[in-house]
Amino acid sequence: MTDLLYSDVEEALRDSVRSTLDRFIDDDFVSRIYDDPDTDTSPLRRALSDQVGLAGLLIPEELGGSGAGPREAATVLEELGRTVAPVPFLTSAVIATTCLLRVGDRGILSELAEGRATAALLVPWTARRGAWPTGESVIEPVAGAMEADYFLLPVDSGDGTVSLNLLRRVDVDVEQLTSLDMSRPLARVAVRAEGHPLASGDAAVEAVDAALAAGTALMASEQVGLARECLQRTVEYTRTRVQFARPIGSFQSIKHRLADLYLQVVQAQAAARHAAASLAEDDDEARIAQAVAGSWCSDIAVRAAEEALQLHGGIAMTWEHWVHTRLKRAKSDQLALGTPDAHRTDLAPLVDLTA
Repeated sequence: MTDLLYSDVEEALRDSVRSTLDRFIDDDFVSRIYDDPDTDTSPLRRALSDQVGLAGLLIPEELGGSGAGPREAATVLEELGRTVAPVPFLTSAVIATTCLLRVGDRGILSELAEGRATAALLVPWTARRGAWPTGESVIEPVAGAMEADYFLLPVDSGDGTVSLNLLRRVDVDVEQLTSLDMSRPLARVAVRAEGHPLASGDAAVEAVDAALAAGTALMASEQVGLARECLQRTVEYTRTRVQFARPIGSFQSIKHRLADLYLQVVQAQAAARHAAASLAEDDDEARIAQAVAGSWCSDIAVRAAEEALQLHGGIAMTWEHWVHTRLKRAKSDQLALGTPDAHRTDLAPLVDLTA
């Protein structure tokens, strides 16, 4: 049976990540990025990389990383989702790193592990396992491209063979797009060079699929962290907000809404933990667990943010309120790495549900 509980190591890692995030991020930090997209977030990234070792969390120790696994990465993403931290952990330290580990390329992994560079997989942010394009010279929207030093590009060689090429920053033109979630900016990337081949054929396809599968499985934990934060802060607000001489949390209608949301968040947490554990164990249920997490956790994160906005009343309608950064991240994540409907479509044949 899959163990959904957190280990002592995971809880210690969570404490380290949380204390670091709390030193750098307050409710206004992410909102400022919307006013000034050039806000310097490098001190936060350096602290998470140098002090906690997040950049190389999934990279083996012999290459300078921590040698941790998906369960630890999932715990980290819960904390990053809680604060909507503007760092490229999911895009570089999870997706691109998984791709490089699958093709066995050791050339730049030590740079990534030390936090001296980041990488991005050059596919649209909506791509998912088994559904990603090749052969495009302009790719958009790409997540993690704005700060990336290296790019991993799936290329169709023309005879149906897929290759995976490594490009450097000088090989591409990167243009930032106006996106809903500016804490994870999206970009249009124009490719100007062929790059260095890392793998071809089945090895290249499997590497890209593995990277996108890891992204889907672990982004669910980011969504759980976001949803849980929305729930906890909304419960606290309804306990202290007084209306008609009573805390609004004492009204039955509010209680029921929050109780329903609590159950959904707990279910999402179980789905996300199962997806991370299945990814770590690479078991037969991994694809099912990923599809379930990808479809369920996306919707619950949006639901939690929407409930938080509604139950905070008028104060949450101001765009700089903390709820808005969570709502924008939740809505953006809902379309990333496959929509909930796309994941449900993938899930149906895996569990023998046919039309």
